[in-house]
Amino acid sequence: MAAHFFCDGIQRRDFLKIGALSSVGLGLSDYLGLDNVNAATKAKANSAIYVRLAGGPSHMDTFDMKPDAPDTHRGEFKEIATNVPGVRISEHLPKLAKCADKYTILRGVSHALAAHRLGAEYLMTGNRPMPALKYPTYGAVVSKELGAPNDIPSSVAIPKGPNAPTGFLGLEYGPFETGASPKAGQAMNIRGLSLSNGLTLNDIDRRNNLVKRYDTAFGSFAKEDKVLSGMDKFSQKAYEMMRSSRTREAFDLTREPASVSGLFSNEGFSQSCLLATRLVESGVRLVSVQFGGWDTHRDNFSRLKDKNLPNLDDGLAGLFKALDAKGLLETTAVFVTGEFGRTPKINQRGGRDHYPRAMFCLLAGGGMQGGQVIGASDEKGEGPRDRVISPDDVAATFYHTLGIDHTKEYHTPTGRPVMIVRHGKLIPELV
Repeated sequence: MAAHFFCDGIQRRDFLKIGALSSVGLGLSDYLGLDNVNAATKAKANSAIYVRLAGGPSHMDTFDMKPDAPDTHRGEFKEIATNVPGVRISEHLPKLAKCADKYTILRGVSHALAAHRLGAEYLMTGNRPMPALKYPTYGAVVSKELGAPNDIPSSVAIPKGPNAPTGFLGLEYGPFETGASPKAGQAMNIRGLSLSNGLTLNDIDRRNNLVKRYDTAFGSFAKEDKVLSGMDKFSQKAYEMMRSSRTREAFDLTREPASVSGLFSNEGFSQSCLLATRLVESGVRLVSVQFGGWDTHRDNFSRLKDKNLPNLDDGLAGLFKALDAKGLLETTAVFVTGEFGRTPKINQRGGRDHYPRAMFCLLAGGGMQGGQVIGASDEKGEGPRDRVISPDDVAATFYHTLGIDHTKEYHTPTGRPVMIVRHGKLIPELV
């Protein structure tokens, strides 16, 4: 999947200094170990998939159609019926229309941050960004609260995670990044995970012994340094994963039966969704999938019709159907969102601009009742009609399905108490 640069110039940066490692998503060579933590009680789900539609998809051309709005607003697309009576979505999402009973549409989700980075941080943490504090993303919190077996990553990002995924929590809760999208019918060759260039497990064993010698010589020093202690956790976790046939098999799409792989197209996003189902089946707690290209300031309708919506339709419909077929939908919470919606009024370039006052989110699985539409925007899609749903509320509900108390307090390295989600309230229709 190609990297995308947004109109406000935000892009990922690689940090070379070791002290900056805590602010990036980590590949296997940087992936740090996790101590298993007792799972919270009353969980309906034990894993999650977070789908980020990077750039901000138009709500009015997807899941919140306004056929009666003025022609300056409503756009070119028609709406179609779904398999849920009374629920209608874009004509370019026919597969999702046929499985609408498996997910819930949240309409009228609203906030006030129109910049990509800030909006993304809000929707990936459930907390409005603050200059002096970096909140951990969903993957980091889930990793800390639920953990994973030693030979399986707790959090995986396809192809990459966001900047600063762990916030103030630290290195050990960063995601394992695949670095690329999977290709249909091929096992993924992931740097550090796949043995190549003549490398054998005996070589890995010898290198691990060197690490143990280092720990013996410098262990007391490392314990005093947070970064070094984190890297110690990494080395053991990386070693276990490299030796693990279970981990290598989890990333091997050739092992999927045709009855499941046939639910997906060969496009990168669709194959990423297939891999996500396979990873949660193998024990990964949270998989994040990024699908970019939604920053449609110009040619909104041709870009959506020709590429984005068909790929979204293939990938998400396949995801819901595959989870259901594997018996995983009830135990896997799915959250689909961009960072904001787009302007109801079409601009002079045939596009739609940033618009956080109204957007959609999708929630599914994890014991949440599908086939619902919760909330609504007004007749022109310009804002919530009566009920406001905030990103905080969506985050609180998402955590709730995983048995994580969103009011739980963490402490920053300086001792500052911080709630997982500061202001969120549970969405009653989903709990």
